[in-house]
Amino acid sequence: MFTYSKPDNLVELFEDAVTRFSDNNLFGIKNGNSSVLNWMTYKEVGRRVDNVRSGLAQLGVGKGDTVGFIGNNRPEWVLSSFATYGLGARFVPMYEAELLDVWKYIICDSEVKVLVVSKSSIYEQVKSFVDELSMLEKIIVVESEGLGSLTELERTGEDNPVPSVQPSPSDMAGLIYTSGTTGAPKGVLLSHGNLSSNAQAGYHLYPELDENSRSISILPWAHSYGQTAELHNYFQFGGSIGFMESVTTLAQDLQLIKPTFMIAVPRVFNKIYDQILAKMDDTGGMVKKLFQMAVETAQKKRNLAEINKSSLLVNLKFALLDKLVFSKIREQFGGCLRGALTASATMNIEIANFFYNVGIPVFDCYGLSETSPAVAMNNRENCRLGSVGKCVEHVHVKIDQSVVEAGAKDGEVIVYGPNIMQGYHNKPDETKAVMTVDGGFRTGDRGRLDSDGFLYITGRIKEQYKLENGKYVFPASIEEDIKLLPHVASAMVYGDGRRFNVCLVVPDYPVLEKFAREHNLPLDPKELALSKEVNNLIADEITLLLEGKYGGYEIPKRFKLLVDDFALENGMLTQTMKLKRQVVIDTYKIDIEELYRS
Repeated sequence: MFTYSKPDNLVELFEDAVTRFSDNNLFGIKNGNSSVLNWMTYKEVGRRVDNVRSGLAQLGVGKGDTVGFIGNNRPEWVLSSFATYGLGARFVPMYEAELLDVWKYIICDSEVKVLVVSKSSIYEQVKSFVDELSMLEKIIVVESEGLGSLTELERTGEDNPVPSVQPSPSDMAGLIYTSGTTGAPKGVLLSHGNLSSNAQAGYHLYPELDENSRSISILPWAHSYGQTAELHNYFQFGGSIGFMESVTTLAQDLQLIKPTFMIAVPRVFNKIYDQILAKMDDTGGMVKKLFQMAVETAQKKRNLAEINKSSLLVNLKFALLDKLVFSKIREQFGGCLRGALTASATMNIEIANFFYNVGIPVFDCYGLSETSPAVAMNNRENCRLGSVGKCVEHVHVKIDQSVVEAGAKDGEVIVYGPNIMQGYHNKPDETKAVMTVDGGFRTGDRGRLDSDGFLYITGRIKEQYKLENGKYVFPASIEEDIKLLPHVASAMVYGDGRRFNVCLVVPDYPVLEKFAREHNLPLDPKELALSKEVNNLIADEITLLLEGKYGGYEIPKRFKLLVDDFALENGMLTQTMKLKRQVVIDTYKIDIEELYRS
């Protein structure tokens, strides 16, 4: 029986933070178009959590009940969630950018009693649920005043205080619904012990985080990665969190918030890397030469350090070039960023090396909603690029080779530890299918461990397929590499049972504009997608990129350029930006067949 370290529940974790870091800033919010952040302290957030908790109690919320929340990251997300935990109830977060039917399914499946929504526009979409769903009794609106508002709920609670309860580690904190690439969403049941122990395990790998640390909130807290790595993590050391307004304002928000550590996904750094290289190519001349010198010198310095050597000349050269070149890149992140944690896909090694040399090491980690989520992490003391790090404390993995082809050097990753979910809500068969008899969780991911214990993720078992020649293909890794090309926004590789692979490509049309103008091509995406010049450009770039890294049988032989990107709105991506492969195949099956006929 595992013994959890204190704090062993989220209520204690939060209340301990409010006591220890009372006057520290916690949340920074932009005030309209203002270039100033309005800050809320731990004390203020704690007081408002107390009021919301008491208000929910007046509505009859108690142990075993469920409170839902539809909205993006904001202070009210925390007010609602920690108020719910303090009543022994379960919290179910939902994405703001979601289909109405998915909201309805989650609210019904998890038996939400009180629903909090961020905006009146969302309320208008879901207000009929109160009549349609017997268990739903009340909907509260954040951005509203008067009856039915969160403000009113807080006033009610302030007048009728109700103390918090301390859940046990085994009590359910809530459900996180996986959007999944197939089928209905599954509600992952996570206990207070699952989440609190995982937050502690991650924090222990990053002792440099302290009261002066600041994050920019990018990743949705509706997913366990954002919750554990950022929100619950920052409570442990009294750090602060500023909210990104939107993806389109990220550059300005970085300058305003000035994060010291980011919780992100590789896509953020991939895009910035592409922009830097494009700018260097456009500028050329001495600026580009200085940039190349800086990259080369930084790598020399690192290579020497790895063999415990140093060169005064290299160090002096690096110091000068760092000031002239790399400091300007760091300024794009606000000037204070010391590192970042990324998940959802492994960072490209070339890009990871680049940011490491710039002075912003990006540490890959790995996990799933079902594992709360952290399984393995790189950090400053133990980092191996290309891997997702070593297992966090109290967690270990086994590699099951019985479920993959004979002779493979990898296998399915099975995870053990106090972070393993309690099961899928209302889905005993699905739970049984992923749990081993000795308490392990079958991830469905292929991976291997090296001799030092670093974990490498090599593919996804359900997504692998065989070509006609019997060769196995893992399309996701090929797609991730293709998406690194500046002219490519998205890609999907297909070839199940076929003679060769083909690829559906969504070009990055804004980036293609320069090429189109230089070659007197129309700028309309529909015409560019049919352009022979553009098709040849992208096909050649993809083939050149993949040659040498992949076997000839893995490299796509034919390509189809698409106009519309894979997106949440058209049902082709999950909320965590994973490709719904079968949806894409079904949507473009005529185009795919045409690639094999031509």
